[in-house]
Amino acid sequence: MDRLSLRSHPLRASLSEEMHVRRLPRFAAPCRLMQIVTVLGEEGAASAGVHFDAIGARVGVGLAPSAKYAVVDLDGMKLVLERHTEFASYTFIREGAFDQPFSPDVFDPVAADILEGMPGDVIRATQIAVYPPGTDPPAEDTRDTLFVPEALILCDVSDGKARVMSDFRLNPDGFGRLLLFDQGLLRDEPAQLVLRLQELGNYRNMALLGLPLAQRLTPDVSRLEARLATLTAAVSERVSQDDSLLDELTYLSAELARLLAETRYRMSATRAYAQLSLDRLETLGIGRIPGYQTLADFTERRLTPAVRTCDSFSARLADLSQRAAWTSELLRTRIDIALAKQNRDLLASMNTRTHLQLRLQQTVEGLSVVAISYYAVALIGYLAAPAHAWKEWVMVAAVPLVFGGAWLFARRLRRGLEE
Repeated sequence: MDRLSLRSHPLRASLSEEMHVRRLPRFAAPCRLMQIVTVLGEEGAASAGVHFDAIGARVGVGLAPSAKYAVVDLDGMKLVLERHTEFASYTFIREGAFDQPFSPDVFDPVAADILEGMPGDVIRATQIAVYPPGTDPPAEDTRDTLFVPEALILCDVSDGKARVMSDFRLNPDGFGRLLLFDQGLLRDEPAQLVLRLQELGNYRNMALLGLPLAQRLTPDVSRLEARLATLTAAVSERVSQDDSLLDELTYLSAELARLLAETRYRMSATRAYAQLSLDRLETLGIGRIPGYQTLADFTERRLTPAVRTCDSFSARLADLSQRAAWTSELLRTRIDIALAKQNRDLLASMNTRTHLQLRLQQTVEGLSVVAISYYAVALIGYLAAPAHAWKEWVMVAAVPLVFGGAWLFARRLRRGLEE
């Protein structure tokens, strides 16, 4: 066994523990629960870990450093601590008979002490009352005092082994309310059912965080779309200077990059949380009760449009970025073509200049040969001065020889320079 431990993967123990978190301890009806969920943000999970450690120290329980999940036994109840990527949950469980299903005071003063200094902002708070088998649902007049009649959700879950009742409204005390009637749940099934119901609601609320962001930034996307259409038309019609168009396209691309950076994480998280919510919804085994909307009706009626709005926003942003890239590429291609034409004209002008310089050089070369020949013949005439009778004939005879020699010398010199 020691050899097996020595060869274990470094993550083996943590991965094994990961499979046992995100659960509620077993409980039996009647029972009351209270759960508070706080949003920590992308980098706030460490603060929840510190708070969990402080809770463990306060009740005399040693928690593992940076624990993601813990069950703490308190005075007559249990506290379940869970830390997710960007939110944390605190679930209080108290078993025993009760007269009033919803009263947060039943968990005080312990709960108030535990929740003191709780990090993050509350995104969801729920009170849950679980009734034992054989309990009749409350009468209509009593039910109307607990829930808003027009928003009542009533349906069977777990293939008829339980029934849930709620309006998923935020009440004046800051809590939502949920009644659960046990109709044959066994062993761990009550805890598993409550866990699925709470995960459905928690993930649904986390998914909906992306909707206000998409709604707030949609006018900005529409404005950028209209501006990009104008710039694209200007590129195609050449109604503006290329440098000014490129400056505007660069600014527009920077704005798009900012929007993408601002929304990418939230939109991706919305899709992930929405899928988790729908997965939990499928596992609940919902059965319809005539005359009432079900959990599926309530969830899909608002969650699906919200997620599609976020998906549409993300798709518009991605499409706009692609179109801006295409327009920029088109403009850069046009600028490159214009530069190529300028370079071609410049080369043609340089070629003409070079040709003119060559002609001028040849002209100068011919004049140089004449000048050299003239001075050379004059020098020969000076040397032939003593022979007065032959001087002129010597100079006449020397002209072609001197001219030919000067020409050959200049030609050879030019070839040497060209090589």
